[in-house]
Amino acid sequence: MEPTGSHPVRVTRTELSDGRELLYFDDQPSFVSGELTRELKDSRELPPAQTQSEMRQDPLTGQWYAYAAHRMNRTFMPPANENPLAPTKPGELPTEIPADDYNVVVFENRFPSLSLHMADPAALEGWEDGFALSSRRAAAGRCEVICFTPDVSQSFKDVGFHRARTVVEAWAHRTAELSALEGVEHVYPFENRGEEIGVTLQHPHGQIYAYPFVPPRAAEVAARVRAHREQHGTDLFDDLLAEERRVGERIVAEGEHFTAVVPVAAKWPVEVMLMPHRAVPNFAELTDPEKDELTRMYLDLLAQIDRFFDGVDKTPYIASWNQAPVNAPQDGRLYLQLFSMMRSAGRMKFLAGSESGMGAWISDTTPERIAARFREIA
Repeated sequence: MEPTGSHPVRVTRTELSDGRELLYFDDQPSFVSGELTRELKDSRELPPAQTQSEMRQDPLTGQWYAYAAHRMNRTFMPPANENPLAPTKPGELPTEIPADDYNVVVFENRFPSLSLHMADPAALEGWEDGFALSSRRAAAGRCEVICFTPDVSQSFKDVGFHRARTVVEAWAHRTAELSALEGVEHVYPFENRGEEIGVTLQHPHGQIYAYPFVPPRAAEVAARVRAHREQHGTDLFDDLLAEERRVGERIVAEGEHFTAVVPVAAKWPVEVMLMPHRAVPNFAELTDPEKDELTRMYLDLLAQIDRFFDGVDKTPYIASWNQAPVNAPQDGRLYLQLFSMMRSAGRMKFLAGSESGMGAWISDTTPERIAARFREIA
């Protein structure tokens, strides 16, 4: 058992038949005590996990893009009896999870964009033709899947406080371990929900990416934080929270440790941030009281986003957990961006020329109207 503070969780590790790692996070007393254990043996006969993902740097913007051609054939909306994220039941097809039940489980993605399972990563370094204006290297990172519940009919908001708190422990555990991997510069937990945004598996799950670079948004935030500190001698996040509290119009909810607020420059038709009051860089650095409050407030926001539009019971959303760069924790802070591309009941916002081509955002609403709606349905 690996200790996890005031919310006891037993972490059990195993390997799938192709060499990928899987971890069970159990919060039931009989498993925490060791009285019961999970099935560890993967009965499938899979070929060894191996990818050839690469990254290329755009010579005009400096941004890195990953290329993973093996993902073209990944699982897409399988029938119920072939759900790869369900527990493995007797007499049924084996899944990615050997146990016949689980609380929370994390495993390496079978179709990863970033991977450490490479036959010859050195072969992806540089250009054979000597192209001089772009760098190329292996996309050496890690992509994990986190299953929130074995029940395919549920969403995260349905799992209850105790199980959601276990997910927070899993995020903290994985953030700490992935951050320690050689070459990892940023760890990003997130959840996509809804076919409207391209989800390929309906089972309630999220993902955790360990990037070998700092992705653009995190890099931009870090640069702004450094510039603000150099110019004003203060922390940008502290000043942002203080200013939002002073104005008050965009505040959705306030707790002892966290504040939920619609960003002053919200991009999406529905968007809210959940930010800690102190300078905590990532999940692994949260205290137990902070984890408790974060869990409660997050569940509240998920329930509210499903009530945001009249006549819509399941709003498509992305839950984006921003964390500080691994090697510059002072230049970031843990915070949630919860947003939806739905602009009205049944209508999605599509990124057209200005947004997709130039990155110049045009919103169909205002942050103040979004905040007022959140407070109305709270």
